[in-house]
Amino acid sequence: MKTIVVGGSGRVSQCQKPRGWLGRFVLRNMNSRHSKVTDWGLGHVRIQPHYTILDVGCGGGSTLCKLAGVAAQGKAYGVDYSEESVATSKRTNAHWIAVDRVEVQHGSVSQLPFPEGMFDLVTAVETHFWWPNLPTDMREICRVLKPGGRLVVIAEVYKGANTTVAKLAEKYASKTGMTLLDIGEHRALFANAGYSEVQIIEERDKGWMCGIGRKP
Repeated sequence: MKTIVVGGSGRVSQCQKPRGWLGRFVLRNMNSRHSKVTDWGLGHVRIQPHYTILDVGCGGGSTLCKLAGVAAQGKAYGVDYSEESVATSKRTNAHWIAVDRVEVQHGSVSQLPFPEGMFDLVTAVETHFWWPNLPTDMREICRVLKPGGRLVVIAEVYKGANTTVAKLAEKYASKTGMTLLDIGEHRALFANAGYSEVQIIEERDKGWMCGIGRKP
């Protein structure tokens, strides 16, 4: 998250919506830098081989690649509102796309281009704090989940985390446009959007947070 907080308004904008040559650089950096927190977060859910999965805010596509490898008999979809992210995700997952195991689309979390009840699992890695309207966007994700399907939200910064980066993110949230929630607020966010069996897991000293909710 260092690039979000201390890189100036241009760098903040690139993290929120990558574009151009700088956006491509940011996306490559994200693919590498978010790998460990992604693995940690996904480790809290059981992914079946046949799952149909959506990664919201797919960025550089590394999470899609991980998901396609686990759901060996299913399919992983990615969606991002940055056209540069869509292009980079497609390059990252060229092999999986060629064998029809990954599909990437341009679109917004506020109006997902998928039918109701399509996905067994939806993931959102390092993205939900940029969403236009968290409560309604959480309900939109619930719409495309199958009954019993789960949403997993993973982040390496949240309000109250015991890291320098998290504290800086809180300090400058009003300027960067990030919506940072604490653990209790994340729990309420899931519950108020209609999710059940809500779990909020944290590694406070690392600043990592994983929220999980089930569509009834």
